Amino acid sequence: MENNRNFFITIALSVLILTLWQVFYMNPRVEQQREAAKIEQQRAAEQKKAAEAANPGAATPAPAPGTIPSAPGGDTVTAASRDQALAASKRVKIDTPSLEGSINLTGARLDDLKLKHYTETVDKNSPEIELLNPQALPTGYFAEIGFVGNDKTGPVPGAETAWSVDGNPTLTPSTPVTLTYTNDKGLTFRRTFSVDGDYMFTVSDTVQNSGSSAVSLFNYGRVTRYDKPAVASTYVLHEGLIGVTGTEGLAEYKYAKIESEKQVTPGKSTDGWLGITDKYWAVTLVPTEKQPFQPRYAFFEDGRHRYQSDFLTDAINVDAGQSATVETEIFAGAKEVAKINAYEKDRNIRQFNLVIDWGWFYFITKPMFWLIDTLYKFFGNFGLAILATTVIVKAIFFPLANKSYASMANMKKVQPKMLEIREKYADDKMKQQQAMMELYKTEKINPLAGCWPVALQIPVFFSLYKVLYITIEMRHAPFFGWIQDLAAPDPTSLFNLFGLIPVTLPHMLMIGVWPLIMGVTMFLQMRMNPTPPDPTQAAIFTWMPIIFTFMMAGFPAGLVIYWAWNNTLSILQQGVIMKRQGAKIELWDNLVALFRKKPSPAE
Repeated sequence: MENNRNFFITIALSVLILTLWQVFYMNPRVEQQREAAKIEQQRAAEQKKAAEAANPGAATPAPAPGTIPSAPGGDTVTAASRDQALAASKRVKIDTPSLEGSINLTGARLDDLKLKHYTETVDKNSPEIELLNPQALPTGYFAEIGFVGNDKTGPVPGAETAWSVDGNPTLTPSTPVTLTYTNDKGLTFRRTFSVDGDYMFTVSDTVQNSGSSAVSLFNYGRVTRYDKPAVASTYVLHEGLIGVTGTEGLAEYKYAKIESEKQVTPGKSTDGWLGITDKYWAVTLVPTEKQPFQPRYAFFEDGRHRYQSDFLTDAINVDAGQSATVETEIFAGAKEVAKINAYEKDRNIRQFNLVIDWGWFYFITKPMFWLIDTLYKFFGNFGLAILATTVIVKAIFFPLANKSYASMANMKKVQPKMLEIREKYADDKMKQQQAMMELYKTEKINPLAGCWPVALQIPVFFSLYKVLYITIEMRHAPFFGWIQDLAAPDPTSLFNLFGLIPVTLPHMLMIGVWPLIMGVTMFLQMRMNPTPPDPTQAAIFTWMPIIFTFMMAGFPAGLVIYWAWNNTLSILQQGVIMKRQGAKIELWDNLVALFRKKPSPAE
């Protein structure tokens, strides 16, 4: 049947490309990249130890005016554990409803930050997510604000500056922390850290010039990371360096791309933000709007390999006896949609919502998330919200789907006439096609109507996949029973008897309960139509549900649940419409024929 062929073509072009890339290409790369990262870290550490031994005590070169200094002491891994790295310097404690950690008083860095509401696994007793880590660790990752000076300014705050604490030693939403540093040229730097109840820090720097002459200096900020995610993201998600600045707007550089380009310097900007983003977390800088700044995205190979998003302001002039203040906001936390949107609106951060990778089809993905999130607030379960979303989408497209199924029912009625035309003009395809078109016109049938119900599912399928994959709200969101994370594949497998046999199976053999349910419902839906007379189409008709069962097994469980539920609703809808149209429902006959012994050619 024509509608069956359209069904296969539509599905194959949309889902196969997405699935095959993830299952057959990305998954094998994961282990290779993980091993390569370990080898690279070991090699870099060995080289730096050898260099230190050959040239002990080498001084860090002074930066040229107007440039951001590199991270001193960052070319070697010096701590055996996180606790050891934290104990190596004086610190100010951070304690908020969402965050815990500390500020390193050497450099006034944010390099110790954990997320209280997020754990590494679905087990509530698993460790909290460690977002920022001291530079002495292989996973070094920090945000730093500093200055670049000159001979007139004398030493200015940078990566090695030892700050003093004024008063309160703990940073909370209600108690800011003030740090001070005074150099030998009469410049006093007063830095105030404040933080809200979520993930936004505000760093306010006041420079007091007690000297006898005016000075000029530059303010810089950087987010520096020494490692990268062990598991590479798929092509549907950006992880790496990111920002929105200047006339260029959104800039995204995956780790591999910045490794190739080394440094990218967009035009100057007076607003925007930049940093490094992961799938669920981000660390970004929002420079002051009072000073134009030069953004930059870079990969450095001197010393330890590191990735860095940074900015450098224009010169800040401070007259003798006067002071100047610059302010930088630092976002460090989970990319929760509501909070990201609130920061963009309340703090007037330009296009801050783009830190979440909604993709090119954001005009579909964003409404899909809004609908699911709204239903979640009503049901209290994202799985139920997905089921309700499916019903709503079905209701929206109900009139069009009804027309499609009605047309399919009419095609079933004229199936004998279609077979007669094929037999009559078997040797003349042109006349066969003309006769078919005349039949369609006489019976008022649209041969393409059968593909509409499937075509309508494609944007919904992709938007739901994107929502499940990128939004942290779906991370570790439970359904019922064994599904404790709708954003992860079904953890059960037919091939180890759903956990009864204690063996670790290859990824391709993890065919769980929900993928099997999806496969069965797809099989039943397809069997409601007559088996195509063409042997090739008939074979595809038979094997397609099995192929899709294996393919969908690696997708998020929430997407598989959606597909299974959508198939079930489609079966009910198609059955009702066919009955009303007086068309025979082929399901039972097709199931019987499938297991009936076929006659031999001699018979």
